[in-house]
Amino acid sequence: MTNNISVKVNGKTHTATVESRDLLVHFLRENLSLTGTHVGCDTSSCGACTIHVDGKAVKSCTMLAVQADGCEITTVEGLASNGELHPIQAGFKEEHGLQCGFCTPGMMMTATDLLKNNPNPSEHEIREALEGNFCRCTGYHNIVRSIQHAAKVMQEAT
Repeated sequence: MTNNISVKVNGKTHTATVESRDLLVHFLRENLSLTGTHVGCDTSSCGACTIHVDGKAVKSCTMLAVQADGCEITTVEGLASNGELHPIQAGFKEEHGLQCGFCTPGMMMTATDLLKNNPNPSEHEIREALEGNFCRCTGYHNIVRSIQHAAKVMQEAT
């Protein structure tokens, strides 16, 4: 069965016909070519597919594309603005918060959601927020530092 959907992704409205069973992660990657959202496990365990739906971090492998009809979605590609990196992106660059980079988009999307709700999180709170995101390359130390860096930059900007 097919359904027509309309979603606003990274500020741009898209309409499409999707199968009822199509996952949102596949819609973003295959229909919209937004390949920053990664498919890591298809079971919601790894967090590589994390995006924002109506301002909240969501694992897009657990959501059907039809469920996103009428929603506003932000992917990692939508974080930068006017050619400038979002503070979380700059933080990952400055603090070497990535190695292979596979988990990085999901980490960034989870971290921006955290910082929106808690602008000055402790190390423990950062690590707790990242519980649903796996990195197979690092010990999370530089990821935590990257988020702390972003929090500091964001606080200084206000």
